[in-house]
Amino acid sequence: MEKMKNMLYNETKKTIDLFGGRTIEISTGKLAKQATGSAVVKQGDTMLLATVVAAKDAKEDTDFMPLSVEYKEKYAANGRFPGGFQKREGKASDYEILVARLIDRALRPLFPKDFHAEVFVNVTLISADPDIQPDALAGLAASAAIAVSDLPFEAPISEVRVARINGEFVINPTFSQMAQGFDLDLMVAATMDNIMMVEGEMDEVQESDMLDAIKFAHEEIKKQCQAQIELMAEVGKTEKRTYCHEVNDDTLKEDVVSSTYDKVYAVAKSKLPKHEREDAFEAVLAEYLQKFTEDELAEKESMIRRYFHDYSLRTAMRNMILDEGVRLDGRTTEQIRPIWCEVGPLPGPHGSSIFTRGETQSLSTVTLGTKLDEKIVDEVLREGSERFVLHYNFPPFATGEAKASRGISRREIGHGNLAFRALKPMIPSPEECPYSIRVVSDILESNGSSSMATVCAGTLALMDAGVKIKKPVSGVAMGMIAEGNRIAILSDILGDEDHLGDMDFKVTGTRDGITATQMDIKVDGLSYEVLAKALDQARRGRMHILDIIEDTIPAPRSQYKPHVPKMIKMIIPKDFIGAVIGKGGEVIQEMQKTSGCTVSVTEVGETGEIEIFGVNQEGIDYVVNKIKGITTIPEEGEVYEGPIKSIVSFGAFVEIIPGKEGLLHISEIDNKRFESMEETGLKEGDILKVKLIEIDQKTNKLRLSMKALLPRDPNAPEEDPKPRKQFNGPRRNDHKGGKDFKKNHGHRENRDYKGNRENTEVKENFDSNAQND
Repeated sequence: MEKMKNMLYNETKKTIDLFGGRTIEISTGKLAKQATGSAVVKQGDTMLLATVVAAKDAKEDTDFMPLSVEYKEKYAANGRFPGGFQKREGKASDYEILVARLIDRALRPLFPKDFHAEVFVNVTLISADPDIQPDALAGLAASAAIAVSDLPFEAPISEVRVARINGEFVINPTFSQMAQGFDLDLMVAATMDNIMMVEGEMDEVQESDMLDAIKFAHEEIKKQCQAQIELMAEVGKTEKRTYCHEVNDDTLKEDVVSSTYDKVYAVAKSKLPKHEREDAFEAVLAEYLQKFTEDELAEKESMIRRYFHDYSLRTAMRNMILDEGVRLDGRTTEQIRPIWCEVGPLPGPHGSSIFTRGETQSLSTVTLGTKLDEKIVDEVLREGSERFVLHYNFPPFATGEAKASRGISRREIGHGNLAFRALKPMIPSPEECPYSIRVVSDILESNGSSSMATVCAGTLALMDAGVKIKKPVSGVAMGMIAEGNRIAILSDILGDEDHLGDMDFKVTGTRDGITATQMDIKVDGLSYEVLAKALDQARRGRMHILDIIEDTIPAPRSQYKPHVPKMIKMIIPKDFIGAVIGKGGEVIQEMQKTSGCTVSVTEVGETGEIEIFGVNQEGIDYVVNKIKGITTIPEEGEVYEGPIKSIVSFGAFVEIIPGKEGLLHISEIDNKRFESMEETGLKEGDILKVKLIEIDQKTNKLRLSMKALLPRDPNAPEEDPKPRKQFNGPRRNDHKGGKDFKKNHGHRENRDYKGNRENTEVKENFDSNAQND
């Protein structure tokens, strides 16, 4: 068999010593051999298969890099079935899209600018170790597949996760290590020489600590890049394919630049609004195109447009900033665009805000819900729920684009995730705010930094809703223009400055530190000194924006708004959960239907946690009393008041607490003797005050008495304290909680909860009038 394997494939492997005594293995030549390049990355039991396939040539009139990256996790990798009716993997989850974006952003800048053939990169989790995070290996796998292909690529890259746990940096920490708690979690992608991409969340970390983490990660990445270089040499893929995807005309390029540069520069300095500036640039190009015939344009127009964009427009904007320190909208390099904010513009949502910075605007809302509204997480290696979610929407009209909205884009998922990570550390605990929280940011207009506008608008909306966030958060997008030794760092970049610049560096945080970051660098040789300068400039920008936010609303509102549903949280013994839910959910469904409230029950240790969520106080009171009745244990000697539920020949059944009835025997109604129930004058619905004189320890039947509450007749003989033979007990079983409920109901040795009589604790009352200031 081994001889046959050797005849069919030739596998090459490289081993990398990972920080902490672990190893990573890269192999190629065994799987997916018909792809342009393929590799398997293995750590422990986790295996990722990466493939890259490229078209042989570029499509006509393609002047960009058509790269597509997909990341997929197979449920079989962890021995699980997918959910849903079909029981198979479907479209990519948000998590898979976010991992694919991390890979894409690291790889894309390293393909040659004149390479335009379609490239498809697929990374698949084919085996999973439950404690290893596979996303930290995905970038390495993708780069290794490209390294062993014939595709032109500047240099291998790798990605690692660096976290700070208990004050120490850890490379590619496990799930269990992360569960110990961390204050920094970054994904860093780099080549041997340059940082390419950074993204992550932090708990108010200082700028210097973040830079130290990036440096620490880069040292590990260098080893992984070296292993790929060696692997590439061993499989004989150091020579890459030749291609010609662009036809160039140097004479035409010089003519385009000489004819349009000065006009473009003048437009760039004119401080026009976004669309007027675009129209002015287009007018310059249109004027130049008039010098050509239709036949000439058919051959050369795409080339002219490329030269105009790359050598006139791009160069003019960059030179204007580097030489004069003036930007397209007239600002200096550190100046933030004009900002105006408003809280509570919408009366319906639980919280709302508008944040407008220049020509970028976010309308954000907050909705407060129950535990049932939490986002369900069902990934291959992650299961659970999230009580805080943030959604970002970017409709075409935000940029004046005439097209229909078709679902949620990957960009929207990525931008929303960055804002989510920025605000997440400041969300109060469930003990401080029991609600599930959803923030939605709708971008109404955009000219750069819309994700940072989402962070600021989300902060305002949360405070408007009365959510006691720990501290306000602001965010700013930084840019950079670099030509040799000339470097300009830009605060609060425009869309054109992002597109034509060399860096997009988003930083969010409070006054005390950074909460999230996302950085994409498009040039080589960026020093850590420049990064430090950018971070310091970003901090000053964030402080300026926080001043404006706090001028708008200094702190979260002291109370929730009147139309926010009230929430009552109750704690009951675990044994009563079944009784509250009822057979097939009939009890809890009846409570919800009658009250109009939402009721959720969760098992927490040895107790049950019940959340009652509703607008109507009468409905909430109904549910609370119903649950108290179900979970209350009657106690001998106590006096109760309740209605007669039914009358029989030998007495009446009285409901002493909701759902629990006892027998008031005819002999226990009065000191005088009655021959029939008709003589007593009692009828169904009458409210009686009775004393519980006995609980049968075997049957849990309750014996009630009105006579015991009357003055004793001095002439009456002493009564036998034992139960009378004619006591037959309730005719029906009202206890719907099953065997456990019957076993515990009424037994004194089981009544070991506070108060003995009522096994319910109303833990918190989070309504608009009871919220703590």
